[in-house]
Amino acid sequence: MRWRRKFACALRGLSVGVRGNNSFYVHLVAAGAVVALATWMNVAPAEWWVLLLCISTVLSAELFNSSIELLARSITAEDHPQIRDALDVASSAVLVMSIGAAIIGLLVLFF
Repeated sequence: MRWRRKFACALRGLSVGVRGNNSFYVHLVAAGAVVALATWMNVAPAEWWVLLLCISTVLSAELFNSSIELLARSITAEDHPQIRDALDVASSAVLVMSIGAAIIGLLVLFF
């Protein structure tokens, strides 16, 4: 597969993963606020790297969660305990990453 096609697939995946995902938009707004605050505070380059790594990992975790949700919905629309558990585990991964990123952001910006 050519690189151009790979990037096209990845961008399509981003669009699918974001579409209808309210949580992604909440994280995106939070990321914008962090970037604005870090710019205003004139943080050091190394601190930018840490903040951008946190932002990208949270957004990536949200996309992984979305992909698992899409896959689960394609298997069955019925309630299934194991699928529910898988979705809850994926959701908790986003929560853990978000909490960690928030703590790191607070440490970088205010301490």
